[in-house]
Amino acid sequence: MTLEVHFENNGAILLNMAVEDSIVLNDTRITGFFFMGFSDVPELQTVCGLFFLVMYLAVIMNNLLLITLITLDLKLQTPMYFFLKNLSLLDLFFISVPIPNFFINSITHNNSISILGCALQVFLMASFASGEVFVLTAMSYDRYIAICSPLHYEVIMSSGNCVLMVGVSWAIGVLLGAFYTAGIFSKPFCGSIVIPQFFCDIPSLLRISCSHRLVVIYASFGIGLCLGMVCVICIVLSYFHIFSTVLKIPTNKGQSKAFATCLPHLTVFSIFLATACFVYLKSPSNTASITDRLFSVLYTVLPPALNPVIYSLRNTDVKCALRNLQQNLCSRGSLHLTVQSIGP
Repeated sequence: MTLEVHFENNGAILLNMAVEDSIVLNDTRITGFFFMGFSDVPELQTVCGLFFLVMYLAVIMNNLLLITLITLDLKLQTPMYFFLKNLSLLDLFFISVPIPNFFINSITHNNSISILGCALQVFLMASFASGEVFVLTAMSYDRYIAICSPLHYEVIMSSGNCVLMVGVSWAIGVLLGAFYTAGIFSKPFCGSIVIPQFFCDIPSLLRISCSHRLVVIYASFGIGLCLGMVCVICIVLSYFHIFSTVLKIPTNKGQSKAFATCLPHLTVFSIFLATACFVYLKSPSNTASITDRLFSVLYTVLPPALNPVIYSLRNTDVKCALRNLQQNLCSRGSLHLTVQSIGP
């Protein structure tokens, strides 16, 4: 059987392929999808794949460095950095879902993905993204207690409570990811098998679902939206009280120090929320748009890339930990060379 798919991507493109009877349009179920990617020229596909690989490796190295510093340096063994380490872990896992697959597809020039692989992408990305929202909420609560109730900080933000908040954040993220995946893939798909993205995004999958009564997915969306709104409201209220308290500090030095601990988190949350809204709150469209794919790149790459940079540029503790790590590595290297020079 011959399948013809017409779509717009910098001009008219015709995709002809032979498929089995199980992958058809309209009334028959679909068992696989094709990503549109960024270019139809094989050479440009390879260049895009290599560019994404470089970005991915840079993000991985930055987040791993931040996680290593927080784990090894005793001065960073505080609740704020504990939450930050978990945020970096979520960023690392989140970006590792779509980018390596896109790189492999660009090198092999094979943009196909099975339904099982697509379901795994949806589950992992939804889980990690949801977990980030709750970890960011826990971080805002940590800053609220540190500034507005400093005398009770050690009691409220004890190690047990911090582990509990992080555990709940990861668990709720996994549950929401499972709800989304079960709702989307509980019904067959029909229509176009081309996903106008470089990964399996939820809006594209909903548009090609055969069922018009997606009770499970809309119920899970409703739960996720309510929880997300609760998180946003909690963060906004936390910073309202934080700024009210900071402005009452009599010295400019004290105000600057308080703002320095809060602005990085507020910046990270704003970037994450803005990029997510651009991707998921835009009007649905069946046509390929380079703008939509650009926003998807920003959503998947920008927050994980900027988080470690934002928290390290103006953070004295992180800079000091990095210098200590460099000195330790240099001293160990010098000691190794000295032992070799005096050895037999």
